[in-house]
Amino acid sequence: MRIIDIAHDTVANRCPRCHQGQVFENNNPYSFKNGLRMNKRCPHCNLKFEREVGYFYGAMYVSYGLQTGLITLLYTLNMFWWDMPPLVLVFIILTPVFSLFPVTFRWSRIIWISSFTKYDKSVASGQ
Repeated sequence: MRIIDIAHDTVANRCPRCHQGQVFENNNPYSFKNGLRMNKRCPHCNLKFEREVGYFYGAMYVSYGLQTGLITLLYTLNMFWWDMPPLVLVFIILTPVFSLFPVTFRWSRIIWISSFTKYDKSVASGQ
């Protein structure tokens, strides 16, 4: 059940402790104004997201894994179904990698926070 909760929180931009507050200020990762700006604390349960300086360095490894998985998927599709020339393949792989960067950036941070924070039912219900 924990993996399902992490996946839901990641896609829905929700706090891993209360499943209600937003981690990022805006739900649109492509917003130029505040799409990649995080809240300092959860607006619902007051969880501090960045626990220490450099806390999100670990999220870079999660982001690397997400991007590598995407590249591997596209390369595998090419090997078995598409059979594109190498230059076209590079373009086909790099286009989604760069265009999905804001999404993978946000997801990696939420996954990183979720891996160290457990759901607390009493905080979620407001008791």
